[in-house]
Amino acid sequence: MSGGWAGKTIAITGAAGGIGQGLCRFFGAQGATLAALDRSAAVLELASALQREGITVRAAVADITDPAEVAAAFASFGAVHVLINNAGLSRHPTLHGTDPHGWEEDISANLNGAYNCAHAVLPQMVERRGGTIVNVGSVNGLHALGDPAYSAAKAGMIAMTKAMAMEYGRYNIRTNIVLPGTVRTPLWDARKAKDPDVLRTLERWYPLGRIVEPDEVARVIAFLASDAASAITGAAIPVDCGLTAGNIVMARELTLENF
Repeated sequence: MSGGWAGKTIAITGAAGGIGQGLCRFFGAQGATLAALDRSAAVLELASALQREGITVRAAVADITDPAEVAAAFASFGAVHVLINNAGLSRHPTLHGTDPHGWEEDISANLNGAYNCAHAVLPQMVERRGGTIVNVGSVNGLHALGDPAYSAAKAGMIAMTKAMAMEYGRYNIRTNIVLPGTVRTPLWDARKAKDPDVLRTLERWYPLGRIVEPDEVARVIAFLASDAASAITGAAIPVDCGLTAGNIVMARELTLENF
């Protein structure tokens, strides 16, 4: 198997999830060696499946909120040229329904977890004088769209990304963040079971009239991680089918009703 990523090891957190699996298959198909990390043992099954497809994978089960587990996982991976901080979760959709423990849970699983992984990999990147980190944030980090603890964590990830870009640029380490909108992953299956039209309802808020596909997120991440983006660091790039361009529903009602 050959490709632009041959000879490179790409660490992907949350590898067993919908976007994570898409990232693994995308970069694996390009010849990368994968370092797949997830808190679920499903990552081991994923690694076995990818290996049967001819993709080289090292897998580790670790909770990214635990710095010791993260350090042990990255020690087992060896050299990592690209870190994709993809892992995250949201379990508290409203502020009213979020207690201090819930707030801490979402902040830790998103912001603190991404920091722990970056902290584990940055020393070797500094020593090598090169590396790339791509954080997976959310449009929730830009606007109030519900899930307040998750959103606060994703906003924090934007600030963290810029801080890393500022401090580590001198070592030829680039750090960027992508901000996906609604992505078509298995996480929506439970919602669709309750409301089969939920995604159709959401699509009307997107100027492109659809939601994001996982491989569309992967392609932007691949660009940011590649030499084609060698002058880009500290950037926060929406991958959202136009959601953050403006309020298309309001615009249609006010000015675009005949367009």
